[in-house]
Amino acid sequence: MTVTRRRIIWSLIGLAVLPLATAAFMYSNAVRDPVIRRATIEMPDWPKTASPIRVALLSDIHVVGPDMPPSRLARIVPQINALNADVILFAGDFVSDKRSATRTYSGTEGLAPLADLRARGGVYAVLGNHDHWRDAAEISQALRRAKIRILTNEAITIGGMRLGGLDDDYTGNSDLQGTVAAMRSGPGGRVLLSHSPDIGPAMPKDVTLILAGHTHCGQIRLPIFGAISYVSKYGERFGCGLITEGSRRVVVTAGIGTSILPFRLGAPSDVWLLTLKSA
Repeated sequence: MTVTRRRIIWSLIGLAVLPLATAAFMYSNAVRDPVIRRATIEMPDWPKTASPIRVALLSDIHVVGPDMPPSRLARIVPQINALNADVILFAGDFVSDKRSATRTYSGTEGLAPLADLRARGGVYAVLGNHDHWRDAAEISQALRRAKIRILTNEAITIGGMRLGGLDDDYTGNSDLQGTVAAMRSGPGGRVLLSHSPDIGPAMPKDVTLILAGHTHCGQIRLPIFGAISYVSKYGERFGCGLITEGSRRVVVTAGIGTSILPFRLGAPSDVWLLTLKSA
């Protein structure tokens, strides 16, 4: 075999192996344990006499094979409990029906591990677009079985926090006016839980903290070019992390599951542990 022919053969092998190696690397990123991100947020409307609250924010579980079977979710639950949060919040998209799935799970089977979550102030959730696309009633029933309270365009008070839960705006199920009115009807620092952060510009100024998911922080962020998509009409404005715009803060988690493809690159899954307190 000539040197030239040998080089051609090895080059072709390299071209064939490189995509497989890249896919394996991105899949390994997708199934890693979520990064724990921490922040302390001082809120101007937090009651002076109220104690701080530690909030764990999760989103976009997307229970589905191969990357997020119930067994993996069951391994993540003790990690969340170890954070010792006062309140656990879910910003929607509990399930997935992506075409690349090797197996889908019913809401009851897929979300059963969440019943082991522990938080003194309770566990609360809003639904996301995938939950509505699958079956909002089914997912809601599964969450209730796991002792998770669903907030549907309503608000409750937990310690010094007045928590509003906005149903999914992406699928047209949100009632912004009604949710804000409910938040204003009770005391506490106003915190809005929403699946998508795109609601931000429409929120009145007296809602100073928004907690959301949906963007996956881009999920696949290419070197130089950045994220393929944030699934947001505002692009990277509300793409990821802790965003400050004037007096308002928006926290967008990358979520712990994946959408469309079971890959992550440059956007690791994460959970936010937020300490909310008086300013």
